Amino acid sequence: MPRKIVKTKYFFEEDYRETIAEVSTDKYKDWGNNDTLNVVGKAVSRIDGYDKVSGTAIYTFDVDLPGMTHARILGSAYPNAKIKKINTKKAKQLDGVLEILTFENAAKIPWFNNSTMLFDSHVRYEGDEVAAIVAESDSIAEEALKLIEVEYEQLSFVTSSQDALKVNSVKIHDNGNIVGGKPAEYDRGNIEEGFKEADYVLEDKFETQIAVHNSTEVHCSVVNWDGNKLKVWDSTQGVFAVRNVVSRSLGLPESDVTVITKYMGGGFGSKLETGKYTIIAALLARDIGKPVKITVNRKQMNLITGNRPDSIQTLKAGIKKDGTLTAMSLTSYSAVGAYPSWGGCSGPIKGIYKCSNLKTTEYSVMINAGRARAFRAPGHVQGTFALESFIDELAEKAGIDPLEFRLKNYSEVDPGSGSPYTTKLLREAYKKGSEAIGWYEKRKPTGTDTGYLKRGIGMATQIWGGSGGPPAYVTLKLNSDGSVTILGGSQDIGTGTYTILAQVVSEVLEIPIDRMQVILGNTSSVPFGPESGGSTTAPSLSPAARDAAEQMKSKIISGAAAVLGLPEDELVYKEASVYVKNDKSKSVSIPALMHSMHEQMFITNGARSANPEHYAINSFGAHFAEVEVNTETGKIKVLKIVAAHDIGRVLNQKTVENQFHGGIIQGIGFALMEERILDANTGKVLNTDLHTYKIPTIKDVPEIEIYVVSKGDNLLSNTGVKGMGEPAIIPTAGAIANAVYNAIGKRIKSLPMTPDKVLNALYG
Repeated sequence: MPRKIVKTKYFFEEDYRETIAEVSTDKYKDWGNNDTLNVVGKAVSRIDGYDKVSGTAIYTFDVDLPGMTHARILGSAYPNAKIKKINTKKAKQLDGVLEILTFENAAKIPWFNNSTMLFDSHVRYEGDEVAAIVAESDSIAEEALKLIEVEYEQLSFVTSSQDALKVNSVKIHDNGNIVGGKPAEYDRGNIEEGFKEADYVLEDKFETQIAVHNSTEVHCSVVNWDGNKLKVWDSTQGVFAVRNVVSRSLGLPESDVTVITKYMGGGFGSKLETGKYTIIAALLARDIGKPVKITVNRKQMNLITGNRPDSIQTLKAGIKKDGTLTAMSLTSYSAVGAYPSWGGCSGPIKGIYKCSNLKTTEYSVMINAGRARAFRAPGHVQGTFALESFIDELAEKAGIDPLEFRLKNYSEVDPGSGSPYTTKLLREAYKKGSEAIGWYEKRKPTGTDTGYLKRGIGMATQIWGGSGGPPAYVTLKLNSDGSVTILGGSQDIGTGTYTILAQVVSEVLEIPIDRMQVILGNTSSVPFGPESGGSTTAPSLSPAARDAAEQMKSKIISGAAAVLGLPEDELVYKEASVYVKNDKSKSVSIPALMHSMHEQMFITNGARSANPEHYAINSFGAHFAEVEVNTETGKIKVLKIVAAHDIGRVLNQKTVENQFHGGIIQGIGFALMEERILDANTGKVLNTDLHTYKIPTIKDVPEIEIYVVSKGDNLLSNTGVKGMGEPAIIPTAGAIANAVYNAIGKRIKSLPMTPDKVLNALYG
């Protein structure tokens, strides 16, 4: 099993990560198309499906330890204030209250996620942590929170990026309101010369809203000390990341902290970070000597656990009469909350179209509100809506069909670096998607549909990373009865990781999946693996699983050669047995082999290989939408979405379709209804529950068709898999917006596209 230490990089959420990791250098035969495989690519039901549908699955919220106590957090009542005094006397006197933490007794605990403290006497948004209580029951903890008396010095506050940039604005922190002190800038070519070359120059502005993750399982942790060792059950997308933050915050060796996530009820990026609540629970548990469960209720989730930042995007482009792009620019402003975060949305404009002259300027602006976090394809969902709406405007100006305009400016290499792609099948996605929606047959000239119910068709393009990369490891244990235990260095956040790892191992070893146990999400028992985000889990772990399985096959053949007294090249492995090539009557099964060798277990450790150098690694796709707009009520109804994508190899047809449906439905929510409403007069969020924060229901779900146009990216890894969790949502809102314009002849430039905006566009 050749190994070496290399430097490599891969795209994760907002940016590229450079890593130095031990990687596999083994080269394995390309699997070819999925139709030649036995298990990989098939619609295999989830191996954890029964647990989930029967209610026996244990999520973090379900963990119940003997003697467990319950903790709750008190958040600031104001968007900007200094705490003058906290009186906890009445709360402490309530029967069942065990301990209270405030900035007075926990202020010196460092917080590694955003370079501040666990508690601060200066609270900067509604919900900012003020105190925490642990009690014998959840109800007592809730009651005790109401008894804490806090005296605040209320301060002026700011709730929008535009106001926060004014000279006399409230300063969220002493160093100003722009993250990093200045905008993030990027340019290539000569933007001014590019505009001079253009026959037409267009400029327009688009806005997107703040959206909240609102995962089904609330953010929660259960912690328990055993002497100086800490065990944490956490609803997280990164068990190793949580372990590392907890150990640093509490001054513990990483080996003394175990983090467990067996099942998780959604995260969408909000659970990529370690919650302050986890550290708070650990401190309380250490103080009282009992296990502590801490939960963040739905209202608090909407305030403190992150959001997709908003954006105000000004796009400018120059084109020639034939539709060739000569220059593009983007200036964006995003409100990222009270602590430093990233709000850029330039990924699509940098990467999709062939354009030599480009400039982007992005302001991430702090305001008195909850902090932005990664949210399923951060930046790309906002950026794609604006860019793809603008591309349609450019096409119309040039008198070219929107799809033909995109093909006119198609880039065969990465526009920024000039590097070739490992694979790019966007043309094929355009072709498949347009055929399925009936683009050329059904699409009418803009705004020409008759009657008060007007139909339209639109499209949008998607680019994302999703290459995955090292370090990522998988350990296999082959038992003496031929069953297998797979230890994966990651966690399953609902996407089917348990199942796809079993499929990869089953494909190589030809052992049935029902003979396999998959263990994930336990830092003390699995090898290291990455966080589950950025569409990197499957492309990181599946090659490591194949590496471990191929090593295991070699080990079995080697053992059989010794037992049978024959050279390895005279043997062949098939259906979990080793046969003599020219005499299939001579064979040895795995149990017989291990019995002959007096072995109880074979163990192999697989590693992800390095990403190829000098290549761009991206996923691509396009969504085509058909909508119906009621011009009397302003209501938009999505009738159909066709999604066509280049995502490398499909490991499981069923879970791929699950992910696409989920992403598209979430994209519909972003396009039409989701929005955090922040009252500029009070600094308070007005819709902090699922009654007032609108998300799609089953009645809002249209007909959805999924097409994967790719077979596998052989340059990328031994499984050829690219991630697709984020590509599924990226182009949905843009496609819907363009379809609405095609239907009514009026462009909605602000999300969500609610009925009032439609009516104002039509009649305002």
